[in-house]
Amino acid sequence: MTPRTFLVHGLLAGLFAGIAAFLVAHALGEPPLETAISLEQEHSHESGHEHENGVTVSRENQSTWGLATGTLAIGAALGGLVGLAAAVALGRLGRIRATQSTALVALVGFVAVALVPFLKYPATPPAVGDPDTIGHRTALYFSFLGLSVLAAIAAVVLAARLLPRLGTYRTVLAAAGGYLVVMVLAAELMPTVDEVGSFPASTLWEFRRSSITTLASLWAVLGVALVGLVGRTQEKLAVENARRELAASL
Repeated sequence: MTPRTFLVHGLLAGLFAGIAAFLVAHALGEPPLETAISLEQEHSHESGHEHENGVTVSRENQSTWGLATGTLAIGAALGGLVGLAAAVALGRLGRIRATQSTALVALVGFVAVALVPFLKYPATPPAVGDPDTIGHRTALYFSFLGLSVLAAIAAVVLAARLLPRLGTYRTVLAAAGGYLVVMVLAAELMPTVDEVGSFPASTLWEFRRSSITTLASLWAVLGVALVGLVGRTQEKLAVENARRELAASL
């Protein structure tokens, strides 16, 4: 299979994942988000800092086609990147099939891109955090995200080199342990953001729970769909090769 095949499969799987993420985000994320927006508006009204921001898109449109557009775009882009990463990983992770290496890439991607950064810097709804520090908080998140991705890539490269000598079990322990040590140290050294204030804890919990559920749904559907598409293509290629070998033997 060529990188182009993986890319096309990744884009298609990403669209499926974007649809799933939209459904989850709309069902679980919108209620606590509406509550947070209401609290933010109340706070602005009480403090006398109400202002027009020039936004003409209604909340109804933002929570429907706007949200769908965003999740589909993110899903397709992410799917393309994961597809290309799966193409690069093919044949470099030991004697495993294309479907297995693709599943591994998706799993590593979820952990490094979504789960670990979320654990250090979880999503926050409107009305949480000082507006003056949003740039600093965003920089911290993306710095931690970049470090997580680099550490994951290093762990995979290390695993590929150790696999012939240590075997699967000890290689997985070494690579996963190395990644875990790096990220725990980074989490301890990087600043902690604690700007919740008097925001209702239950609403914050619901928002963050819906956020990680949406991310998990996005990655799960992306991984399952991509593995399925790769597996189907692999089966077709195997059938074609068998036919060619049979025709050549006649």
